[in-house]
Amino acid sequence: MRAIRLHAFGPAENLVHERTETPVPAPGQVRIAVAAAGVHLLDTALRQGMDSPVHALPELPTIPGREVAGTVDALGPGTDPAWLGRQVVVHLGFAPGGYAEYAVADADRLHPVPPGLDPAQAVAMIGTGRTALGILQFADLGPDSTVLVPAAAGGIGTLLVQYARGAGATVIALAGGPAKTALAAANGAHLALDYTAPDWPQAVREAHPAGATVLFDSVGGPTARAALDLLAPGARHLVFGWSAGPIPLTEADRARLTARAVTTENVLGPAMLRRAGGENPLRLLETRALAEAAAGRLRPALQRYPLAEAAAAHHALETRATTGKVVLEP
Repeated sequence: MRAIRLHAFGPAENLVHERTETPVPAPGQVRIAVAAAGVHLLDTALRQGMDSPVHALPELPTIPGREVAGTVDALGPGTDPAWLGRQVVVHLGFAPGGYAEYAVADADRLHPVPPGLDPAQAVAMIGTGRTALGILQFADLGPDSTVLVPAAAGGIGTLLVQYARGAGATVIALAGGPAKTALAAANGAHLALDYTAPDWPQAVREAHPAGATVLFDSVGGPTARAALDLLAPGARHLVFGWSAGPIPLTEADRARLTARAVTTENVLGPAMLRRAGGENPLRLLETRALAEAAAGRLRPALQRYPLAEAAAAHHALETRATTGKVVLEP
């Protein structure tokens, strides 16, 4: 089969499209003829050799990628034969192997692809979708909510905007450049602003002088710092990323936020799993995400690349040149 392999940690150009052995499913596993593989920002960090507190660096050479959808074409010993020939989507967890024409997965991780979703849409929901729904557990949105969404044209941001609009909330979207702000507006944002323009905070104040009640923050850095000043008393700052680095807050800033009863909460990891509940909270969120997309309530935005162009996909993701979920298609 052909796959993307990484032989040395480093830049995107280290991702090589080459021939390698086709995997054979072990007991309890299936092999999937991959139709779509998700690309995650974590993939770019692991490619560079940046260790993560939640994900150890893979042994090299490796085939990156942890989200795939396609058709089951082979079964390992003892695997339920009902899976053979079915269209499935799966998050591989900590196991790599998605950037390839074939991938193996544990059968107990599989989800059937719901009718009406193509493989790329299913891949977007199995990872990005489950995270978005996990974040939204903390928001309790309704008609009295005013939400501020930086990175609103990204994979998660797109879904947050759609969900918030569907819940009746007022949605303020921030994105980089006119094409991305137009996408956020098309997804339901009442106000879509270019965060690279210096006057965007003033535009928010003029349109919504009472302030936002929820800040969905995957960005951090100066953008989040400015957004915090736009929050209403008692607002919630929900943190799930730091793509622009830490927020430059002084002690005086922190004191003002405390006086206004603005709370900050990191909603990833254990907090999200506890809120989801159940014996397998991640699977529960995956199931919910696929159902929301199948019902048409959430529509993942996609940026598709051929498998052979994985290096270009990584470069575009790292330079914020993408919109929506990045997907590779063999």
